[in-house]
Amino acid sequence: MTQDASLRRATRDDLAGLPAEVAPRLLGARLRTVLDGEEVQIRITEVEAYHGHGTGPVADPGSHARMGRTARNATMWGEPGHLYVYLSHGIHSCVNVVCGPEGVAGGILLRAGEVEHGVEVAARRRRVAVPVPGAGVRGVFRDLARGPGRFGQASGLRHPVHDGIDAVGPGERAGATAELWLGDPLDDVARGPRVGVAGIAGTAAFPWRFWIPGDPTVSPFRWGRGAADAARDTPGSSAVLD
Repeated sequence: MTQDASLRRATRDDLAGLPAEVAPRLLGARLRTVLDGEEVQIRITEVEAYHGHGTGPVADPGSHARMGRTARNATMWGEPGHLYVYLSHGIHSCVNVVCGPEGVAGGILLRAGEVEHGVEVAARRRRVAVPVPGAGVRGVFRDLARGPGRFGQASGLRHPVHDGIDAVGPGERAGATAELWLGDPLDDVARGPRVGVAGIAGTAAFPWRFWIPGDPTVSPFRWGRGAADAARDTPGSSAVLD
């Protein structure tokens, strides 16, 4: 596939900052995967940043790495540019871009996007009808990669076989390759609380969700367990911007 001339492959230096700093830069970027010869490309429209234990000035109680390194979150502690693919609710494979210096845990969850290429492949993976020309968003169903579980399913990346796949360097893992492509930084970026995250970590005290305003593929906000109560009890943590 011929890439848009405005895009370039992401580098480890692009992802060397902490997740909350790098996350807005991934909006409008593309994740391109090739699995068993089938290619899908997704334009990223919504992300969430997560810091690990000891990362940044404020501890992140919503992160998988909040208590330190484990077998599950080991990829988050590696070099930037690899993908942390974890299993959510025992069902959904969710894709995160590892950020920050090696040994400092951090990840950016790819929450939503628009499938630009490989629509038929993504629809088959999602077990939905193939979109017809002119339907949905520029010919693509709005919901094809709307939400992290759907995004992961459309991309074809699966836990645990693709956890750790490198999206900025060469290499293959379990029959798959992944490439992260960056465009120009967007001027108009919205931010607010993370979706469905429990307690204070899911309030405006952690405004680490970023999205492209007005894009129909962005997922709706919902409170996590106890987050609405935590927001009411904590001054300045109740704002929801979408």
